[in-house]
Amino acid sequence: MNLPARRIDFATANPHALATILEASQTKSIIASRDIFDISGTKLWARDQPVSHALQRKLLDRQLRSPLEACLLAEDGVTAQSLLWCTEALLARPTPLSALLMPQASRILREVPCLPLHAVAQLLLTAGQASRPDSFDHAVQGMALAGALMAAQGGSSVELRLAMLGGLLHDLGEMYIDPRYGEADADRRLDAQSYAHLVVHPHVGSLLLAQLTDYPATVSRAVAEHHERLDGSGYPHALKRDAVSPLGRLLAVTEATLGVLRGETPALAQASIALRVVPGEFELSWVGRIEAAAQTERASQALDPAREACPAPSAVDVQLRLARLDGALRAAQYRADALAAGVETPALCAAIELAQFLLGRLRTGWYASGLWNAEAVDEQNVTEVEAVEDELFYRLHAIERAARLCAGDLSPADADRLDLLCDSLRAVPR
Repeated sequence: MNLPARRIDFATANPHALATILEASQTKSIIASRDIFDISGTKLWARDQPVSHALQRKLLDRQLRSPLEACLLAEDGVTAQSLLWCTEALLARPTPLSALLMPQASRILREVPCLPLHAVAQLLLTAGQASRPDSFDHAVQGMALAGALMAAQGGSSVELRLAMLGGLLHDLGEMYIDPRYGEADADRRLDAQSYAHLVVHPHVGSLLLAQLTDYPATVSRAVAEHHERLDGSGYPHALKRDAVSPLGRLLAVTEATLGVLRGETPALAQASIALRVVPGEFELSWVGRIEAAAQTERASQALDPAREACPAPSAVDVQLRLARLDGALRAAQYRADALAAGVETPALCAAIELAQFLLGRLRTGWYASGLWNAEAVDEQNVTEVEAVEDELFYRLHAIERAARLCAGDLSPADADRLDLLCDSLRAVPR
């Protein structure tokens, strides 16, 4: 997958990260930890001076001698103790994560104070907590979930701390993109143009950690991989199998689980389905932990007399929708194959090949689910079948974004051809 052509470095202040830091400075004490100079040696800001919008004006289009993030300090920001309090608060409230977190709560709480908070990471976490609280809460959830999965697997203290660090820091790169395109708003709703902004954030976060902190390389690498998939269908680099590190595989399951829990049906059962619907995307050992917790969740809900059961759709209705999904998959595959036969432009060829690959992966998931057989749907499993159907529909519609991102700028004729394919991906009512 081609990353959007935009410069990624820290020689100039990123406007989105700077805006977040300045907003946080309204409630937090953020100062210069050293004198800030531009590349020519002109002093722009004095050590110990609080940041303000005057700094923003001075930094405009200036190349800096040292990255801005390395020159700032959050005096009253996130600490190991405040991170522990946030984790305790997460564990104390009932959430869909509880079945996963509570069995490992004591070990998670024991390790949180041992996590090293590099000044740059602490600055950005503080800025996120003050001005993007949802993103900070997501980071705490990521830390706790990755830690719980590693602890349940019997990981050592070193492995557990690396997992928790990766979970805490995995989305720092989002601070460097327009907040309108962040995952919280979210990955399932962005159009192709907006999606192009989102897909760079793992790469930016990895560069940030590698260049501006002293965290282990395993952490920065895993941050780069937290949206990769083992079958090559992820982003930003479409890595496959052994190219994805062990910690990256864990963070991919962590992020995918939390992504579902941000959605309209926040339940571990839904997350488990999303992780399993297309075989080969995720590390099975981690997926198994999510499914085991989902089974615990189902059992506790079945025993809860106060819980109101939502009316399930009829088996006949679901069968009709599954038939439409099957038709959509066939029509899209036919259109992609027909277009591929007459295309010579490299960019369009790459986009169509990507669409063919992703459609093939969906077809694998469709066959593995057994939903092509109408007899597989009955009144007993209709809710789970509907969840599988929803996930496959989402994946089908998401192929358009991936194909358009891969294609980049096309000639009018090639853009029309790609539109034909994308029309087939959008044509089915949900």
